[in-house]
Amino acid sequence: MNAAPGSDHYAYFSAGVRCGDLTVTAATADRLIVDFAVSNNGRGARLHEEINLDDRALPIAWSVEGTSLMGAAVHERLSAEGTTQTWSSQAEEGSHTGNRRLYLAADTSPYAHWITLQAALTAGGSVDALPSGQITVELLDQTTLDGDRNPVDIYVLRGVGLTPDYVLADHEGRFVAWLGSGQTLLREDHSDRQRELDVLETHLTDLHLEQVQSRILHRYSAPVRIRNVRVFDPRTLTLTASQSVTFHRGRITTVEADATAHAVAGEVVIDGGGGTVLAGLHDMHAHVRPIDGLFYLAAGVTTVRDMGNANDTLMRLLERWDDSVTAGPAVVPSGFIEGRSEHSALLGIIPETLPKALDAVRWYAARGYHQIKIYNSMNPEWVPAMAEEAHRLGLRVVGHIPAFTTPDRMIEAGYDEVTHVNQLMLGWILDDGEDTRTPLRLTALARARDLDLDSEAVQQTIKRMRDGGIGLDTTAVIVERLMLSRARTVLPADTPFLSHMPAGYQRQRKRTYVPSRTEEDLLRYDESFPKVLEVIKLLHDNGIPLWPGTDDSTGFTVHRELELYVEAGLSPAEVLRIATHDCAAHLGLGHNHGAIERGKTASFLLIDGDPLTDISAIRNIRMVVKAGDIYFPEEIYTELGITPFSTAPAIDQEPTR
Repeated sequence: MNAAPGSDHYAYFSAGVRCGDLTVTAATADRLIVDFAVSNNGRGARLHEEINLDDRALPIAWSVEGTSLMGAAVHERLSAEGTTQTWSSQAEEGSHTGNRRLYLAADTSPYAHWITLQAALTAGGSVDALPSGQITVELLDQTTLDGDRNPVDIYVLRGVGLTPDYVLADHEGRFVAWLGSGQTLLREDHSDRQRELDVLETHLTDLHLEQVQSRILHRYSAPVRIRNVRVFDPRTLTLTASQSVTFHRGRITTVEADATAHAVAGEVVIDGGGGTVLAGLHDMHAHVRPIDGLFYLAAGVTTVRDMGNANDTLMRLLERWDDSVTAGPAVVPSGFIEGRSEHSALLGIIPETLPKALDAVRWYAARGYHQIKIYNSMNPEWVPAMAEEAHRLGLRVVGHIPAFTTPDRMIEAGYDEVTHVNQLMLGWILDDGEDTRTPLRLTALARARDLDLDSEAVQQTIKRMRDGGIGLDTTAVIVERLMLSRARTVLPADTPFLSHMPAGYQRQRKRTYVPSRTEEDLLRYDESFPKVLEVIKLLHDNGIPLWPGTDDSTGFTVHRELELYVEAGLSPAEVLRIATHDCAAHLGLGHNHGAIERGKTASFLLIDGDPLTDISAIRNIRMVVKAGDIYFPEEIYTELGITPFSTAPAIDQEPTR
């Protein structure tokens, strides 16, 4: 299946929109040159790769030069001499002697999936990988693309990252397409069939996730009692003595002291082992995909606020999660509205005029969206009218701070909440005319080191927020990653779980994300991040609502966001109240969610340990209940190819499906 000499051209799509190109030049059957460039939302990789393959389709030389997603420099190398393979990447450097293995490049183009597929097929369906792990491939199905009678083989590739990848090959054994979580690489002669492949990926993903759901969902017709647990009370900020909690038909039915609780005939009993039960966690900044539901539930997140998506795709996904066809949290959607520019994010609605922007607000209101979210390229002059219409229809108004304006002006224009702590801080550190539609909206935080939090500008914004009840969706965890990630090191955010993850994902987390020219640049990032935490504490002390969001989808980062709140100076009990009770109330769900009380929805988690003493105990999750449906993280992580972190409690009755 090696390439014949010549060139192939591929189109790269994100959310259905073409935003990149890839060219593969095969100088010989075993030597490839790959050029890849993407521009999406002001970001994108630019890579030049040269790859030599042996007779088993394994790379024996691989060089990658260019820049990664956020503009960081990439210089990656693999070489093989005899039985020794040596490599150097952003993630690590290392060597292996023995049977040759498949090298997984740390910074590479989507064409690497085709190389990985060929190597696994040549090895009989599975191949050991470097620096670790195993890649498996399976022929899943055949299909035809519209207008082409020749069959196309569909392969599923597992072990590279957190989700399966789908790779298509034509009847001549040539690479046709890669499909991966809304991203598509498609050979140019088939580029007009991108929507057809979107439908195909949706079908393949649905099938996979339905099969997983059939294995991990535990549902009982009888009442379920979890005993020998302490319950977190968000009102008193304390843990109770040993309690017994029952739930039935999706509702909590009793909460009583273990010492006086009476078992009921026929009920299912679970021993909580002295652990802690608390209401389900929230991620207040998500962009959900079908696979994300598994990660969120395994992390104890039973409600998320989606902050922008492909609208039709999101509505379909919510129906499937709400009906438990596949596994996922409850979702509160935000209507994404972006302005038109070369930097536009390819989500939601991008109106060309103010009247069309107002129509977008009405479109979201008619479909029951909780709020609108305004993005970077929006004309700030349109915001007052958009906010007025949103408020008239009962929607909240949140968002980034559009380019060439300030948080203060957007608060005056009608914002109810600012999205991202960096978006707030840019108002204090940018010069007039600087363009935040570019990665500057992240890299400018290197200036925060010198920010005076007692300055008039900072205090004026805080007063506006305090007086207006304006909140902040913090996403401190993604800011930490972007500012403090360093090649060949593991962030504290990742230390608790990274060794459990597939090799490809581990390597993604061991690289520098921000562009830097000197060690002084990196030092400025290091010295500026503590200022971000100081801002969070300052806002909290001034009574400004903080909402823990991640802009990520693994669930693990929700735990880190809560840890960062504690590092900023909030108490663990305060943080847990925010993450459970306060978030539910803010989303209009407080009557049914946010506490362990009779009559509320049975959405909660069981953890080992005392999170009021150590907030990191929130990571030790043994069981998650979402509206009465029981999931065990041990089973979910096994399905995802992740080494589990805990064991499920014993249950004395088999579930009814």
